[in-house]
Amino acid sequence: MTAAPAVVPDGTETAAEAEDRRPDNWWHLPAATTVLGLIALVVFGLRGIPGAESTFALAREGDLNPLGIVPERVTVPSMPATIGLSVVALLASAALWSLHARSARPSARVRGGLVAVFALAWVLAFLTWVISQRLLDVTSLLQGTLILAVPLAFGAFSGVLSERSGVINIAIEGQLLFGAFGAALVGSLAGNVWVGLAAAPIMALLMGALLALFAVGYRVQQIIVGVVLNVLAIGLTSFFAGTVMDQNPGRFNSPLKLPTLRIPLLADIPVVGRVLFEQNVLVYLMWIIVAGLTVALFRTRWGLRVRAVGEHPRAADTVGIPVNRTRWSNVLLGSAVAGLGGATLTIGTGVAFGEEMSDGKGYIALAAMILGRYHPVGALLAALTFAFADSLQLRLGTLAAAEGGVSIPGDFLLMLPYVVTLFAVAGIVGRVRVPAANGTPYVKQ
Repeated sequence: MTAAPAVVPDGTETAAEAEDRRPDNWWHLPAATTVLGLIALVVFGLRGIPGAESTFALAREGDLNPLGIVPERVTVPSMPATIGLSVVALLASAALWSLHARSARPSARVRGGLVAVFALAWVLAFLTWVISQRLLDVTSLLQGTLILAVPLAFGAFSGVLSERSGVINIAIEGQLLFGAFGAALVGSLAGNVWVGLAAAPIMALLMGALLALFAVGYRVQQIIVGVVLNVLAIGLTSFFAGTVMDQNPGRFNSPLKLPTLRIPLLADIPVVGRVLFEQNVLVYLMWIIVAGLTVALFRTRWGLRVRAVGEHPRAADTVGIPVNRTRWSNVLLGSAVAGLGGATLTIGTGVAFGEEMSDGKGYIALAAMILGRYHPVGALLAALTFAFADSLQLRLGTLAAAEGGVSIPGDFLLMLPYVVTLFAVAGIVGRVRVPAANGTPYVKQ
């Protein structure tokens, strides 16, 4: 369908194309949800354990739970519950087909709501099936999810800050690793965990300064620079960990841990109380940063300038915005934020620094940034999704030792977080609008 020809001042006629042309990949998401829904129905539901029951532990003794509104345990028949949840997931998938059939540009809010319904039903179906004849502590699962999400979220925020200004940040892995290294080393030397926390972003700034120097200053290909910096970070930290730290761990690599800050009353709310309100300062900083970064990027003059530099640097330069200086500052700020995420790996969990302990989290953080469409809130939600998959594989690994129920191979459990990452990025994101000048050096003329 095309609009009527429009007459422009020079007398020529142009035909304005309608914006409702259907993308070529519109069917990817409905097809993926349909396949996953059928897998849930056949594998989890129809091929489940007959007569088995699944138990979810919710509230605990001592929770703020008047009149027992939230039950301590919920037990459901595994097969009927799984089949019902699978049907709900398939209905959400059918609604996605219908939505895309009626409109080539469906509402993002409606589409996101249907995806959320599908994901919730599918995950509950999987959990109900896999814990047949066993018990799952929901609070522990969610606590593990939040702890594992913190380094991913900080890394994703680092990516948002850098790439919104036009600098590709592949070096998140190295920034996390340097943050973890700095927190452990300086904290051990000072004998104070808070000094280690302050040192983490400063150490990560070294990675950020090198990235900005080569990517912005010398205009080197940014993806190559990021990969090289990750290798450099692994090499340097592994050398010091294998020599200085291993020779005198008591002085250079003590396992320090940030104290848990408990918020009274709120921490006693069933299920989510301990998850949200009984954490260390890094978790609370994550909530503050995602809120502050969202407001700063989309509601302030500074954010407008950053986005202008990432979208059209020449136009930004024309109105007096210092393009390269903005990119330098954003890369450095993003590196410092990633350093806080690295601190989570050591002083946040109370373990000593180990070689390559970031374990690919920087790359998963990069995927979370893309899945979150370069938005802080979206990046956080994506980080929580990937962390949930990681926490789930750890929890299922523990359940596998128990007798009875469904047995899942350990190798598949180790693959689970990365499989979820691939499915999420390939099947859900679709076409993501990258900042127009992302990865393009700017030369002032």
